[in-house]
Amino acid sequence: MLGLGTWENTDGEQCAESVRTALEMGYRHVDTAQIYGNEADVGEGIARADVEREEIFLATKVWISQLSHDDVIASTEASLDKLGVDSVDLLYVHWPARAYDPEETLPAFGELLDRGLIDRIGVSNFEPHHVDRAREVLDEPVFANQVEMHPLLQQEELRRYAAETDLNLVAYSPLARGTVFEVPELTEIAERHGVSEAQVSLAWLREKGVTTIPKATSQAHIEDNWGSLDLALTDAEIERIDAIDRTDRRVHPDFGPESW
Repeated sequence: MLGLGTWENTDGEQCAESVRTALEMGYRHVDTAQIYGNEADVGEGIARADVEREEIFLATKVWISQLSHDDVIASTEASLDKLGVDSVDLLYVHWPARAYDPEETLPAFGELLDRGLIDRIGVSNFEPHHVDRAREVLDEPVFANQVEMHPLLQQEELRRYAAETDLNLVAYSPLARGTVFEVPELTEIAERHGVSEAQVSLAWLREKGVTTIPKATSQAHIEDNWGSLDLALTDAEIERIDAIDRTDRRVHPDFGPESW
């Protein structure tokens, strides 16, 4: 339910060390992507860690320029080489944009699954109608949808859809890129428990059944996020966060779904 995100972790040594630190602390889920430019560094961190590969849930994503059938295959093979692994546990379509064509893109994911190069198929930044279409095309299940989600972008519709359709939700930017530290409701709850606003946000998402992958580079932040697993929010605190009347999407590229 708690993984390490690596978006914008582009200092090679820092990235490798953050992955090693997190894994040796107890994290078992590591998330990267082709566009992050750090798959080799993530792989180095996995190699350094005193943790068996079989214990790690490793995910990466195919970028929007690589979503033709042949490019999906070739770019994923390249990702595995960079990561230094034989397979990844989860491969995402990063966005339903640019070169994405369900009928061409998704069968390539199915082939990768059949070849044993990936264990699960995921999508990222998909709205329910995108997931429905993917399920129509694929013979294999869609395992997860990774989207921006935090107390300032609560994604009620996606959470309902996921619960109704047996879809795992993974939250990127679960700390709203630092904005959670500026939300009074979260600060008050954090002070009551003697924890950080980050831990409150992560604990709230966990209570909603959502897996989180906060980016962290320093040992202090990696450890603070890990501490969220020990935080139990009361029903009243969860309801108070649910009632936050503020929306702040932090990731909104010009190629995002039109419904945004």
